[in-house]
Amino acid sequence: MSLESSILFVGDPCPEVKAAANALTQDCDYRVIMASHDAEATDVLNDAHVDLVLADVENRDCDVVAFLARLRFTHPDLVRVLLIGDEADARLNEALARTAAYQYLTKPLQAEQTCLVVKRALETRELARRHRHLVRELKIGEDAQFAHIRTDVPSKGDARHFERLVYASEVMAEVCGLAREVARTDLPVLIEGETGTGKELLARALHFHSRRTSSPLMIQNCGGMRDELLHSELFGHKRGSFTGAVSDRLGLFRAADGGTVFLDEISEVSPSFQVSLLRFLQEGEVKPLGSDVTMHANVRIIAASNKPLKQLVKAGQFREDLYFRLKGFELEVPPLRARPDDIPVLTEFFVRKHGGLLSNRVIGVTNDVLNVLRAYHFPGNVRELENEVRRMVALAKDGEYLTRRHLSPALAKLRVSAPSDGLGFKAEGKTLKEMVESLEGQLVHRVLEKNRWNQSKAARELGLSRVGLANKIRRYALAEGKPGLS
Repeated sequence: MSLESSILFVGDPCPEVKAAANALTQDCDYRVIMASHDAEATDVLNDAHVDLVLADVENRDCDVVAFLARLRFTHPDLVRVLLIGDEADARLNEALARTAAYQYLTKPLQAEQTCLVVKRALETRELARRHRHLVRELKIGEDAQFAHIRTDVPSKGDARHFERLVYASEVMAEVCGLAREVARTDLPVLIEGETGTGKELLARALHFHSRRTSSPLMIQNCGGMRDELLHSELFGHKRGSFTGAVSDRLGLFRAADGGTVFLDEISEVSPSFQVSLLRFLQEGEVKPLGSDVTMHANVRIIAASNKPLKQLVKAGQFREDLYFRLKGFELEVPPLRARPDDIPVLTEFFVRKHGGLLSNRVIGVTNDVLNVLRAYHFPGNVRELENEVRRMVALAKDGEYLTRRHLSPALAKLRVSAPSDGLGFKAEGKTLKEMVESLEGQLVHRVLEKNRWNQSKAARELGLSRVGLANKIRRYALAEGKPGLS
């Protein structure tokens, strides 16, 4: 558990705090992140997955108690531990009540005690999570007898995290595994995927796992911007260089020197601006608008596109040399419909997130609702799923399950046929031979879809040779994007 746990210190990084942080890192294998005030800590929480926060309530740079009180609703799963002076006063009880802190530690910190409290706090959190899961399963089982709640869908594996990305599917595990590896390099990264799949979250995770994490991450959406304005945003400008330029502007490339710049919707930049980007990627040169001086900036570029750049290159709409410069490493985030195993864990994550914000304590989500969500196409991907869950939570009362009546009208009327077996396959045909072939075709198609039609991986999973798999694809007339046999 400790290898996956991250600790956030909020406060002055004094020697005893650094000693405790080193003990947590070296002796307990936790990842420790330091933040001097609440704004910096908020940035960390937006980019990284954090399990426990240790915050100094005597921090003069911010109101730590108010900050931790907000975290009760914005990050309900985050364990909160207070750091206080060696003489506790009457304000301690108020601070403990407002923040719902697990425990408090007195300063000066002792490394061994800090490690022990953190370890016990995370163990308690894990036990509470397992308890909630078991109670939910038992409660749904009891209520099903009276409320006709379906319980025939098996629960999936626990959620995994790559910072703020939440997933359970193998396809996302593969993407995030590759991202962890490339994060350690300085290669440019091109992230492709449909709108709403989580490309920006992946870019933030890449930056946070890189050697540049102590330097800024700057984000720029390139869609729908004039060349002059986009050039100003990225390269900067001198005062008077164009109408409205009333002062000098540094530009994101120079502001992020030593860090990372994320360029979203890179496919939308004009051919002329592509030349400027190519020059920067080749030489690191920055020439602000209205300036004759060329400067340099050392930044890592992460670009994202919801259109396949390779096809735009073939169509002559994107420079091939810029494309190859951007794709030092290429990651593709699959659409939500291609990873249905992520829907239950994402739904639970959004229920807890928005339930905390709205102070609605939703008990859980019925399997009937999960079946509907898994069957829906989700053209808006994860963003659309989050909006749907947020709407459901807003309609629910305290202590309720989310049922079909909480769904939006378009999803509520969606009829999902009950699976005939645990795998969701339905045998077709009149004879035993025909039914067996029908099930075999569905299974082969399912495994191919799961592996995104990588026939080598699918063959290994099925225990077949490449030739044997190819024969079955021909025999059952299977094709990518074409529904399987049913």
